[in-house]
Amino acid sequence: MPRYFYTTRTKSGHKNSGIEEASTQDEAISRLQARDLLVVTIFPESKEASGQVDAEGISKGGFKFKAKHSRITGDDLVLFCRQVATLLGAGVTILKTLSIISQQVSSRKLANVIEALQKDMEAGFSFHEAMAKHPAVFSELWVNLIESGEASGNLAMVLNRLASYLERLAQFRNKIISALIYPVLLGVVGVGAFLFLTIRIMPTFADLFSGFNIKLPLLTQLLIGFSIFIRKYILVILAVFTVAFYLFRRYIKTKGGRRRFESFLLNMPIFNEFFRAMIVERFSSEMSTLIESGVPILYSLEITEHSVDNTVMSDTIRKIKEDVREGKSLREPLERSGFFEPMVVQLITIGEEIGELSQMFKRINDFYQQYVETFLTRFTAMFEPLMLVCMGAVVGIMVIGMFLPIFQLAQVRQQ
Repeated sequence: MPRYFYTTRTKSGHKNSGIEEASTQDEAISRLQARDLLVVTIFPESKEASGQVDAEGISKGGFKFKAKHSRITGDDLVLFCRQVATLLGAGVTILKTLSIISQQVSSRKLANVIEALQKDMEAGFSFHEAMAKHPAVFSELWVNLIESGEASGNLAMVLNRLASYLERLAQFRNKIISALIYPVLLGVVGVGAFLFLTIRIMPTFADLFSGFNIKLPLLTQLLIGFSIFIRKYILVILAVFTVAFYLFRRYIKTKGGRRRFESFLLNMPIFNEFFRAMIVERFSSEMSTLIESGVPILYSLEITEHSVDNTVMSDTIRKIKEDVREGKSLREPLERSGFFEPMVVQLITIGEEIGELSQMFKRINDFYQQYVETFLTRFTAMFEPLMLVCMGAVVGIMVIGMFLPIFQLAQVRQQ
């Protein structure tokens, strides 16, 4: 029976690709539509039989799926994780799972990585060992969770938990970005308006005032002088800021520079609790996922130490791990660190006592996610009127400075 390669979309917009056997193309379309799928493209097997891989698409067994981008995004990894979990849960072998997914990914780079995973596993490597050869794509958290799933025989369940963690993390980051877009946009507009008035409008008034036979007010003189300085040295100023930003980026990439910068953030007035909450949220989320997946507490601390992405927190976790290795409970090193609030220490202590440590970490994670979201909501609500007041004050001062000589000239003529 003829085979037809198709691309469809579900009602929610999700894109699927595959092969359908049917007597005719119309019959294949009817079968797909009967599954509530919208057919995007469909063609017989004979039209694509090259089996080649090119820069625009990935061809497998005659079916060519067009990749959309070359990089690997967070969404690509979340979808990959969820697809692997679903197929493994349905009883598909891991090699067959990777073969199916490699035909559907939107990232050319991820497709190449999946092909490399297949080759390594065919050569005798386990799934987590093959993943460990791609640290730029799969973090230590991925590798160790999958190792735990392979050892326990619950790889599909562990991958589902990992996918849920990645989805929660992506949603949380999107909320933070969404909350910060408006303040950043408002700040950019404010700076743009100030530069426009300084560079374009102020020189026009300066030329006008040069024909007046009066002494300009001090405010007007200062504004004109500032405008001349900006227009004359604008390129130098931009170069200085660019070099300073570059050197700052280089500095915080060093171990000492990053530690000092993170310490500064954690001691910054008003925002220090926000940054601390962000770190604890990440720590509790990873610990909850690791422990729930069957990773021992000591090993979970070691993984989190390297993946929490904060040197201050990493040092704290390292000290906690050393105490736990000596047989101590989590309570004492947590209290001694001074990094965690009493509520966190109490919940973790209770979790240890009743054997529900992963659930307690999840509750801590939920609490700090809500705290961060509430802080950003309040910050945005406060920032908007404050920024508008500042912009109004700056524009008002510039307008007053530009019109003062006109008022002064009017008074002279009346006399």
